[in-house]
Amino acid sequence: MTARRHPRSVLAVALVGVLLLLGACSGGGSEDDEDPTAALDAAKVRLDETSGVRIELTTPGLPDGVSGVVSATGVGTRAPAFDGEITVATSGITADVPVVSVGGEVYAKLPFTTSFDVIDPAAYQAPDPASFMDDTQGLSSLLAETSDVTVGDQVRDGSDVLTELTGTVPGAVVARIIPTADPEATFEAAYTLTDDDELVEAVLTGPFYPDADPVTYTVRFAEYDVEQEITAP
Repeated sequence: MTARRHPRSVLAVALVGVLLLLGACSGGGSEDDEDPTAALDAAKVRLDETSGVRIELTTPGLPDGVSGVVSATGVGTRAPAFDGEITVATSGITADVPVVSVGGEVYAKLPFTTSFDVIDPAAYQAPDPASFMDDTQGLSSLLAETSDVTVGDQVRDGSDVLTELTGTVPGAVVARIIPTADPEATFEAAYTLTDDDELVEAVLTGPFYPDADPVTYTVRFAEYDVEQEITAP
């Protein structure tokens, strides 16, 4: 004769089964299982190994009276090289400037001109965008120099599970990306990574410009493994 289960026993077995199922669905990749610094290290390796990446740098706005970079979009490659457009604000005027950086030279089509000229980006308080892909001086160096890393929220983006990691970065490191950043300051950093430790977004906040309120820049890595030959215009 089959023994009858007590309702509470049946409920207990069901609860255990649900817990086991949830554990299996997590795939063993909970945020407590991985050292967040190791995740940033893996994201750096991924960024350093890609042939090219489509970059989108933006800020909600610059403080009044500040001249600097408003946005930058384009493709950076391992050459190193960059082909895109930088928006700068200077003397109260905002201008979109097509830029090509390759072979150690930066070419720009400045406002009211019809051809590219070699420029010094420092004169416009802007970086050489080709340096974004440098392993030791570029965007990936932010990951290696981030301290006090902690795990934040997890969110779902389509089929991807994204994790936020936060920490701090020395101003001297940030100044490699935005030259006007205070090299003596400490900047707040927030990174968004996929479950494969691929960097999707980096958000930096701090004193990017002297005698001005803190500014936030967001760098989004819109596409990896881009293959593009960039030549001087």
